[in-house]
Amino acid sequence: MDHSNHVRLSQAELTPDVLEDATIYGPGDEKIGSVDHAHGTQVVIDVGGFLGIGAKPVAVPMSELEFMRDEDGDVHAVTSWTKDQLKEMPEHTD
Repeated sequence: MDHSNHVRLSQAELTPDVLEDATIYGPGDEKIGSVDHAHGTQVVIDVGGFLGIGAKPVAVPMSELEFMRDEDGDVHAVTSWTKDQLKEMPEHTD
């Protein structure tokens, strides 16, 4: 996916409602997870699993993700982290 034409979200758009379920893409443009929820400056990403079952939630700083909207209006993010790096992070518990 070519993210260069996608519109970056403004700070005002970085709300839990907008970010929930956003797909996260890693450095090779592979899908590495999705946003479970956001709170404050943290985003909880579900990594691994299948259809949400068995996924590991990890909390990451929102500043480490570049959120944008594609041509269809769908919100997603890109990061330099790989799926393996996220899986190595401690599990987030609410």
